[in-house]
Amino acid sequence: MTTYEAIIGMEVHIELQTESKMFCSCSADAFSAAPNTNVCPVCLGLPGALPVINERAVAFTIMTGQALGCEIHAHNVFARKNYFYPDLPKGYQISQYELPLCTAGKLEISANGNRKTVGITRVHLEEDTGKLTHVEGGSLVDLNRAGVPLMEIVSEPDIRTAEEAYAYVTQLRQIVRYLGVSSGDMEKGAMRCEVNLSLKPVDSDVWGTKVEVKNLNSFRAVRNAIAYEIERQTRVLESGGQVEQVTMGWDENRGRTVVQRTKEDAHDYRYFPEPDLPPLELDPAWIAELESSLPELPAAKTERYISEWGLAAQDAAALAENRARAEYFESVVAAGTKKVSPRAVANWMVGEVFRLLNESGIEVDAIKFTPADFVRLIELVETDAINRLAAKDVLADMWQSGEKPDAIVEKRGLKQISDAGALDAIISQVIAENGDAVAQFKAGKEKILGFLVGQVMRHSRGKANPKMAEKLLREKLTE
Repeated sequence: MTTYEAIIGMEVHIELQTESKMFCSCSADAFSAAPNTNVCPVCLGLPGALPVINERAVAFTIMTGQALGCEIHAHNVFARKNYFYPDLPKGYQISQYELPLCTAGKLEISANGNRKTVGITRVHLEEDTGKLTHVEGGSLVDLNRAGVPLMEIVSEPDIRTAEEAYAYVTQLRQIVRYLGVSSGDMEKGAMRCEVNLSLKPVDSDVWGTKVEVKNLNSFRAVRNAIAYEIERQTRVLESGGQVEQVTMGWDENRGRTVVQRTKEDAHDYRYFPEPDLPPLELDPAWIAELESSLPELPAAKTERYISEWGLAAQDAAALAENRARAEYFESVVAAGTKKVSPRAVANWMVGEVFRLLNESGIEVDAIKFTPADFVRLIELVETDAINRLAAKDVLADMWQSGEKPDAIVEKRGLKQISDAGALDAIISQVIAENGDAVAQFKAGKEKILGFLVGQVMRHSRGKANPKMAEKLLREKLTE
């Protein structure tokens, strides 16, 4: 039986977060308005209407190319891509072909513990199409989306597995969100993926027939569709058949790819330079200014958190995942004292603040307490003023009220009992009430000490210093 290797390239379309469309002044918000209301003669393709290039969309595309290490072309050209479909009112799409904005980039990914580089062929700019809603007896056309700025990122065929493809698209979304150029919301169609996949025997350099898979509207769909298509093509080849060059769609309900149409080649689109738009001649100083404005990207942030602050790799990656959360984390670290380390802040952020953010459905800009108040709470734990259990209660109170941590501790009487004399009576009571556990400890069952510490915490209503309680218990039980 022949063993096959997948050769995978990806085309990722990303709607840019501009206020207006790519070539007209219509709102680029395709969702909140009633169907066919954010339209004008330009995006409807009416005779005599002339396009004007959206400068912000050009800037966003350049920034993305720079983040991906691309070469930025000051001279680039828009082209007409001709095809006929009900959601394309002009009968052609204004795109870029021979002279795009960005070429020859790369993206470092990690999948299944292995790192690799995926080449980026091009990042170019075009306009989106309208949207079809299929109903019984026909289809409804909404052209609010027609003309929305659309950035296309085309990879080299460097991807080999479904997991690598998943890592690639998730990291792309993370980057465009960091840059603020797109929401990347796949559920709203702001990011859409297409896969080009073929198989070759592992001992051969000859690639098989390429199949395109469309309708991948979630990261899960990307992973599952690739895994299924690899299996499908393997079955075809193993049975002696030939893989046909077709465009497949992904049927989420049935968990399989289905044939949509035979695949067009590039020349079928009859590309030619857009006659209504002059070539773009960009100022190199403006390109350099855009590059200088780029934020620190998540991969670099992760490495810095590990090298400068000694964070665990998993915590560093979690904190760098979201730009707003990363910036909040850094503001807390900046507000810290000598008693509160970046690692302590990271532990509380990842363990407790992320949980509260996820449960409440808010983002960090809506947190009611200040970074300095957060630092103070951690400091109360680090200096043994309160224990971690009490601190979680204080944090929950701060989350709801925004009140200062010291005020909450005082109001609720949560100061930790660290005085040996005060703990002695509680420990004596716990020993008296738990004879069986005491006997087990004395017989060598070390783990039972944790149960006894828990009883001390219960009797002290959570205010005992657990480290001191364990120390005093051990001393009394070994006298």
